[in-house]
Amino acid sequence: MADRAPRPEVDDIVDRLLAAYDDMTLVAPISDGDPAFDGDAAYEVLHRIGERRVAQGWVAAGRKIGFTNRTIWPLYGVDAPMWAHMWDRTVRFASHGEATFDLTKLVQPRIEPEVVFKLRAGVPVTDDPVAVLSAVEWVAPGFEIVQCHYPDWRFTLADCTASFGLHGALVVGSPVVVDDHNRDALAARLATFEGTLSRDGDVVDRGVGSNVLDSPALALVHLARVLEQQPQFAPLSGGEVITTGTITNAWAVAPDDTWQSDYGDLGITGLRLTFT
Repeated sequence: MADRAPRPEVDDIVDRLLAAYDDMTLVAPISDGDPAFDGDAAYEVLHRIGERRVAQGWVAAGRKIGFTNRTIWPLYGVDAPMWAHMWDRTVRFASHGEATFDLTKLVQPRIEPEVVFKLRAGVPVTDDPVAVLSAVEWVAPGFEIVQCHYPDWRFTLADCTASFGLHGALVVGSPVVVDDHNRDALAARLATFEGTLSRDGDVVDRGVGSNVLDSPALALVHLARVLEQQPQFAPLSGGEVITTGTITNAWAVAPDDTWQSDYGDLGITGLRLTFT
Protein backbone atom coordinates (compact mmCIF):
# COMPACT_ATOMS: atom_id res chain seq x y z
CA MET A 1 0.00 0.00 0.00
CA ALA A 2 1.23 3.47 -0.85
CA ASP A 3 2.10 5.91 1.91
CA ARG A 4 -1.05 7.61 3.13
CA ALA A 5 -1.52 11.32 2.71
CA PRO A 6 -0.78 13.41 5.82
CA ARG A 7 -3.86 13.79 8.00
CA PRO A 8 -4.22 17.58 7.52
CA GLU A 9 -4.21 17.10 3.73
CA VAL A 10 -6.85 14.36 3.94
CA ASP A 11 -8.98 16.46 6.25
CA ASP A 12 -8.78 19.36 3.80
CA ILE A 13 -9.97 17.13 0.96
CA VAL A 14 -12.79 15.79 3.13
CA ASP A 15 -13.84 19.33 4.02
CA ARG A 16 -13.91 20.38 0.37
CA LEU A 17 -15.88 17.36 -0.80
CA LEU A 18 -18.42 17.54 2.02
CA ALA A 19 -18.94 21.24 1.35
CA ALA A 20 -19.49 20.54 -2.35
CA TYR A 21 -21.99 17.80 -1.50
CA ASP A 22 -23.89 19.73 1.14
CA ASP A 23 -23.89 23.04 -0.76
CA MET A 24 -24.56 21.41 -4.17
CA THR A 25 -21.55 23.05 -5.78
CA LEU A 26 -18.70 22.08 -8.08
CA VAL A 27 -15.11 21.57 -6.99
CA ALA A 28 -11.90 21.00 -8.94
CA PRO A 29 -10.83 17.35 -9.16
CA ILE A 30 -8.43 16.44 -6.38
CA SER A 31 -5.97 15.11 -8.94
CA ASP A 32 -5.70 18.58 -10.51
CA GLY A 33 -3.80 19.74 -7.46
CA ASP A 34 -2.21 16.40 -6.64
CA PRO A 35 -1.50 14.21 -9.70
CA ALA A 36 -0.23 11.47 -7.35
CA PHE A 37 -3.64 11.16 -5.64
CA ASP A 38 -4.37 7.44 -5.93
CA GLY A 39 -6.81 4.75 -4.89
CA ASP A 40 -5.32 4.22 -1.43
CA ALA A 41 -5.57 7.92 -0.67
CA ALA A 42 -9.09 8.04 -2.11
CA TYR A 43 -10.32 5.28 0.18
CA GLU A 44 -8.71 7.01 3.14
CA VAL A 45 -10.77 10.09 2.22
CA LEU A 46 -13.88 7.93 1.79
CA HIS A 47 -13.31 6.35 5.20
CA ARG A 48 -12.94 9.75 6.84
CA ILE A 49 -16.12 10.97 5.11
CA GLY A 50 -17.95 7.94 6.47
CA GLU A 51 -16.78 8.75 9.99
CA ARG A 52 -18.00 12.33 9.60
CA ARG A 53 -21.39 11.24 8.29
CA VAL A 54 -21.91 8.77 11.12
CA ALA A 55 -21.05 11.51 13.62
CA GLN A 56 -23.73 13.63 11.94
CA GLY A 57 -26.33 10.90 12.46
CA TRP A 58 -26.25 9.25 9.05
CA VAL A 59 -26.86 5.48 9.11
CA ALA A 60 -25.16 3.17 6.62
CA ALA A 61 -27.63 1.27 4.42
CA GLY A 62 -25.19 -0.60 2.20
CA ARG A 63 -22.76 0.04 -0.62
CA LYS A 64 -22.68 0.90 -4.29
CA ILE A 65 -20.20 -0.59 -6.71
CA GLY A 66 -19.33 1.69 -9.59
CA PHE A 67 -17.63 1.22 -12.94
CA THR A 68 -18.36 -2.50 -12.97
CA ASN A 69 -19.48 -2.13 -16.60
CA ARG A 70 -16.26 -2.50 -18.56
CA THR A 71 -17.88 -1.28 -21.79
CA ILE A 72 -18.06 2.28 -20.44
CA TRP A 73 -14.52 2.50 -19.05
CA PRO A 74 -13.15 4.27 -22.17
CA LEU A 75 -15.93 6.88 -21.95
CA TYR A 76 -14.81 7.94 -18.47
CA GLY A 77 -11.09 7.25 -18.65
CA VAL A 78 -11.13 4.59 -15.91
CA ASP A 79 -9.82 1.04 -15.83
CA ALA A 80 -11.29 -0.56 -12.70
CA PRO A 81 -14.37 -0.57 -10.46
CA MET A 82 -14.70 1.35 -7.21
CA TRP A 83 -17.17 1.36 -4.32
CA ALA A 84 -18.68 3.72 -1.76
CA HIS A 85 -21.22 3.79 1.04
CA MET A 86 -24.96 4.29 0.66
CA TRP A 87 -27.00 5.79 3.49
CA ASP A 88 -30.46 5.66 5.02
CA ARG A 89 -31.20 9.06 3.49
CA THR A 90 -29.93 8.15 0.00
CA VAL A 91 -31.73 4.81 -0.45
CA ARG A 92 -35.49 4.67 -0.97
CA PHE A 93 -38.02 2.12 -2.21
CA ALA A 94 -40.52 2.64 -5.00
CA SER A 95 -44.21 1.86 -4.50
CA HIS A 96 -45.46 -0.88 -6.82
CA GLY A 97 -42.53 -0.28 -9.15
CA GLU A 98 -43.07 3.47 -9.57
CA ALA A 99 -41.58 6.54 -7.92
CA THR A 100 -40.93 10.24 -8.33
CA PHE A 101 -37.63 11.88 -7.50
CA ASP A 102 -36.69 15.50 -6.81
CA LEU A 103 -33.46 16.43 -8.59
CA THR A 104 -32.93 19.80 -6.96
CA LYS A 105 -30.34 18.58 -4.45
CA LEU A 106 -28.14 16.74 -6.94
CA VAL A 107 -25.34 18.07 -9.14
CA GLN A 108 -25.05 17.02 -12.81
CA PRO A 109 -27.25 13.95 -12.18
CA ARG A 110 -27.33 10.87 -14.39
CA ILE A 111 -29.36 7.66 -14.22
CA GLU A 112 -28.10 4.08 -14.19
CA PRO A 113 -30.25 0.90 -14.36
CA GLU A 114 -28.78 -1.64 -11.97
CA VAL A 115 -29.35 -4.96 -10.23
CA VAL A 116 -29.74 -4.54 -6.48
CA PHE A 117 -29.27 -7.21 -3.82
CA LYS A 118 -30.05 -7.34 -0.13
CA LEU A 119 -27.65 -9.61 1.72
CA ARG A 120 -28.68 -12.21 4.26
CA ALA A 121 -25.05 -12.92 5.19
CA GLY A 122 -21.50 -12.12 4.21
CA VAL A 123 -20.61 -12.89 0.60
CA PRO A 124 -18.44 -15.98 0.01
CA VAL A 125 -15.36 -15.36 -2.09
CA THR A 126 -16.07 -17.80 -4.90
CA ASP A 127 -16.63 -17.75 -8.64
CA ASP A 128 -19.77 -19.88 -8.24
CA PRO A 129 -22.77 -17.53 -8.64
CA VAL A 130 -25.13 -20.05 -7.05
CA ALA A 131 -23.02 -20.05 -3.89
CA VAL A 132 -22.92 -16.26 -3.98
CA LEU A 133 -26.71 -16.08 -4.17
CA SER A 134 -26.94 -18.24 -1.05
CA ALA A 135 -25.89 -15.06 0.77
CA VAL A 136 -28.62 -12.98 -0.92
CA GLU A 137 -32.06 -12.36 0.60
CA TRP A 138 -33.61 -10.67 -2.41
CA VAL A 139 -32.89 -9.19 -5.82
CA ALA A 140 -34.56 -6.08 -7.24
CA PRO A 141 -34.35 -3.55 -10.05
CA GLY A 142 -32.80 -0.25 -9.16
CA PHE A 143 -32.01 3.16 -10.53
CA GLU A 144 -28.88 4.68 -9.08
CA ILE A 145 -28.90 8.43 -9.53
CA VAL A 146 -25.25 9.32 -9.72
CA GLN A 147 -23.95 12.86 -9.43
CA CYS A 148 -20.62 14.52 -10.08
CA HIS A 149 -19.20 17.50 -8.23
CA TYR A 150 -16.36 17.83 -10.73
CA PRO A 151 -16.98 20.12 -13.73
CA ASP A 152 -18.07 18.35 -16.93
CA TRP A 153 -17.72 14.89 -15.38
CA ARG A 154 -13.94 15.12 -15.69
CA PHE A 155 -12.00 13.07 -13.15
CA THR A 156 -9.70 10.16 -12.38
CA LEU A 157 -10.90 6.94 -10.79
CA ALA A 158 -9.43 8.08 -7.46
CA ASP A 159 -11.31 11.38 -7.72
CA CYS A 160 -14.57 9.44 -8.18
CA THR A 161 -13.94 7.14 -5.25
CA ALA A 162 -13.20 9.98 -2.87
CA SER A 163 -16.25 11.95 -3.99
CA PHE A 164 -18.78 9.53 -2.46
CA GLY A 165 -18.27 7.11 -5.35
CA LEU A 166 -20.44 9.53 -7.36
CA HIS A 167 -23.41 8.23 -5.37
CA GLY A 168 -26.42 10.50 -5.21
CA ALA A 169 -29.35 8.21 -4.49
CA LEU A 170 -30.72 4.73 -5.11
CA VAL A 171 -34.35 3.99 -5.93
CA VAL A 172 -35.18 0.30 -5.48
CA GLY A 173 -38.05 -1.45 -7.23
CA SER A 174 -40.04 -4.53 -6.23
CA PRO A 175 -37.82 -7.19 -4.60
CA VAL A 176 -37.95 -10.88 -5.51
CA VAL A 177 -36.94 -13.27 -2.72
CA VAL A 178 -34.04 -15.56 -3.62
CA ASP A 179 -34.62 -19.13 -2.44
CA ASP A 180 -34.13 -22.75 -3.42
CA HIS A 181 -36.84 -22.48 -6.07
CA ASN A 182 -35.21 -19.76 -8.18
CA ARG A 183 -31.55 -19.57 -7.13
CA ASP A 184 -30.08 -21.73 -9.90
CA ALA A 185 -32.08 -20.08 -12.69
CA LEU A 186 -31.31 -16.63 -11.35
CA ALA A 187 -27.59 -17.39 -11.16
CA ALA A 188 -27.60 -18.32 -14.85
CA ARG A 189 -29.78 -15.45 -16.05
CA LEU A 190 -27.86 -12.74 -14.20
CA ALA A 191 -25.09 -13.17 -16.75
CA THR A 192 -27.30 -13.37 -19.85
CA PHE A 193 -30.37 -11.17 -19.35
CA GLU A 194 -30.85 -8.27 -21.73
CA GLY A 195 -32.01 -4.99 -20.22
CA THR A 196 -33.34 -1.81 -21.76
CA LEU A 197 -33.48 1.77 -20.55
CA SER A 198 -36.22 4.04 -21.91
CA ARG A 199 -36.95 7.75 -21.56
CA ASP A 200 -40.49 8.98 -22.14
CA GLY A 201 -41.33 5.74 -23.91
CA ASP A 202 -38.31 5.63 -26.24
CA VAL A 203 -35.50 3.11 -25.75
CA VAL A 204 -32.23 5.01 -25.33
CA ASP A 205 -29.84 2.21 -24.33
CA ARG A 206 -29.50 -1.55 -23.93
CA GLY A 207 -27.19 -3.76 -21.93
CA VAL A 208 -26.59 -7.32 -20.79
CA GLY A 209 -25.90 -8.75 -17.36
CA SER A 210 -22.41 -9.84 -18.34
CA ASN A 211 -21.45 -6.17 -18.76
CA VAL A 212 -21.28 -6.04 -14.96
CA LEU A 213 -18.05 -7.94 -14.21
CA ASP A 214 -19.51 -10.96 -16.07
CA SER A 215 -22.52 -11.06 -13.70
CA PRO A 216 -23.96 -8.81 -10.99
CA ALA A 217 -23.52 -11.78 -8.63
CA LEU A 218 -19.79 -11.76 -9.34
CA ALA A 219 -19.70 -8.02 -8.73
CA LEU A 220 -20.57 -8.89 -5.12
CA VAL A 221 -17.56 -11.19 -5.01
CA HIS A 222 -15.34 -8.47 -6.42
CA LEU A 223 -16.40 -6.15 -3.61
CA ALA A 224 -15.87 -8.85 -0.99
CA ARG A 225 -12.33 -9.39 -2.29
CA VAL A 226 -11.56 -5.68 -2.30
CA LEU A 227 -12.77 -5.33 1.28
CA GLU A 228 -10.45 -8.14 2.37
CA GLN A 229 -7.61 -5.75 1.47
CA GLN A 230 -9.20 -2.77 3.23
CA PRO A 231 -9.27 -3.54 6.97
CA GLN A 232 -10.37 0.01 7.77
CA PHE A 233 -13.80 -0.90 6.34
CA ALA A 234 -16.22 -3.53 7.63
CA PRO A 235 -16.72 -6.62 5.46
CA LEU A 236 -20.05 -7.22 3.77
CA SER A 237 -22.72 -8.50 6.14
CA GLY A 238 -26.37 -9.44 6.32
CA GLY A 239 -28.86 -6.60 5.99
CA GLU A 240 -26.79 -4.53 3.58
CA VAL A 241 -28.29 -3.33 0.31
CA ILE A 242 -25.76 -3.53 -2.52
CA THR A 243 -26.24 -2.04 -5.96
CA THR A 244 -23.91 -3.63 -8.46
CA GLY A 245 -23.37 -1.09 -11.23
CA THR A 246 -25.04 0.02 -14.40
CA ILE A 247 -25.78 -2.36 -17.26
CA THR A 248 -25.87 0.58 -19.72
CA ASN A 249 -24.15 3.92 -19.96
CA ALA A 250 -25.17 6.61 -17.46
CA TRP A 251 -27.61 9.13 -18.94
CA ALA A 252 -28.20 12.76 -18.01
CA VAL A 253 -31.62 13.40 -16.47
CA ALA A 254 -33.82 16.47 -16.11
CA PRO A 255 -37.11 17.42 -14.44
CA ASP A 256 -40.21 16.03 -16.18
CA ASP A 257 -38.28 13.05 -17.59
CA THR A 258 -39.85 9.63 -17.03
CA TRP A 259 -37.45 6.70 -17.20
CA GLN A 260 -38.33 3.01 -17.41
CA SER A 261 -36.16 -0.08 -17.06
CA ASP A 262 -36.82 -3.60 -18.30
CA TYR A 263 -34.82 -6.65 -17.26
CA GLY A 264 -35.85 -9.14 -19.94
CA ASP A 265 -36.03 -12.71 -18.68
CA LEU A 266 -34.25 -12.06 -15.37
CA GLY A 267 -37.50 -12.48 -13.45
CA ILE A 268 -37.76 -9.04 -11.87
CA THR A 269 -40.17 -6.26 -12.84
CA GLY A 270 -38.73 -3.06 -14.24
CA LEU A 271 -38.87 0.30 -12.52
CA ARG A 272 -40.55 3.55 -13.60
CA LEU A 273 -39.12 6.82 -12.29
CA THR A 274 -40.31 10.38 -12.95
CA PHE A 275 -38.08 13.33 -12.09
CA THR A 276 -39.29 16.63 -10.71
